Amino acid sequence: MTDELVRDADNLVFLELGELLRVQGQVAAARKVALTGLQRHPELPNAHDLYARVLVDANEFEHARKIWEAALKLDARHQGAHKGLGFLHYRDGDLDGALDHLELALATDPTNDSVVQALQAVRNAAEALGDTEDEPFAGFDGADPGMLLLDTSGRALAGKVVRPDGADCTDEVAAHLGGVSQEVDRTVRMLGLGEWQWLVVEATDGNLHLAEPIDDVLLLMVRKRGVPVGHLTLLAERAGVAAHSWFEAQAR
Repeated sequence: MTDELVRDADNLVFLELGELLRVQGQVAAARKVALTGLQRHPELPNAHDLYARVLVDANEFEHARKIWEAALKLDARHQGAHKGLGFLHYRDGDLDGALDHLELALATDPTNDSVVQALQAVRNAAEALGDTEDEPFAGFDGADPGMLLLDTSGRALAGKVVRPDGADCTDEVAAHLGGVSQEVDRTVRMLGLGEWQWLVVEATDGNLHLAEPIDDVLLLMVRKRGVPVGHLTLLAERAGVAAHSWFEAQAR
């Protein structure tokens, strides 16, 4: 394929070559091939799609979004662009946006297994999220079994955490997390990343979000595996506001 491009720089074989390089993890080479092809064929939606997928591999999500949106301006029914944008919306916690794009992608080819599977995964996440939203967000009195406030010494202050089997593990979790903020702070400073804001862990049985909304006080949010990380972050932000109110109430 490389020889074909050398002989004819306008050859559309760049689409196949760029995808092959991308799948093999050769992101830099794939990017060069995809970008060169896009520059030679700016009117080709598939060229935009390839370049956007390479950008996602390089964690350049906003750039990829713009490229996929450009592809849709050329072809409003382009399946790859709708699938890609669906992934980005899902990543951001926007399940409605993800469903919209994936349903449009499926409409162009109902036999595409990857789109069918992606759509089902998002629908499952939406159902899991619905279950989460139905749970009472009742502050830190323990009604939410996946929200915990603790101090940096590892002492639980409010809320609780339970295992998948229903067993209370609040004190155990608090003890394990004691001092973690100092370790995270030390690590990001060593790497020159500034101050840490939050830490997300995707585990087998659920997703966890850890933040420090108040000095020397940590907030842990735990949700089912199907809840997107983006939405978990939004829930944690809401819980952080509630944590301030809770502390103010304790001081009265």
